[in-house]
Amino acid sequence: MQDKPSNNESEFIAKIEFEKLKKLEEESTKGLIEKEKLEIKQLHYMRCPKCGMQLIELAYDQIKIDKCSSCEGIWLDAGELDEIMNDSKGMLQNFLSIFHK
Repeated sequence: MQDKPSNNESEFIAKIEFEKLKKLEEESTKGLIEKEKLEIKQLHYMRCPKCGMQLIELAYDQIKIDKCSSCEGIWLDAGELDEIMNDSKGMLQNFLSIFHK
């Protein structure tokens, strides 16, 4: 004779199964999110945030400044403005200080 599982056992098993499936779905979604981030980064890498055209790297001392090939906008990576301010003297430093947070 086979024992019939109690409701508590069935609920416990269903809960465990649900948690397993939920974890698999979260891992799958995380993988998709990372894949989408990588695809977006590849599409926008070295592109002007304003007009979307190609950015050209210009060397200023040891800093790489990005300049748009079309609209001629100037773009700095994180920390580069601080480096320029530390290297500059006088009026340029005062001018750049308005952009510093």
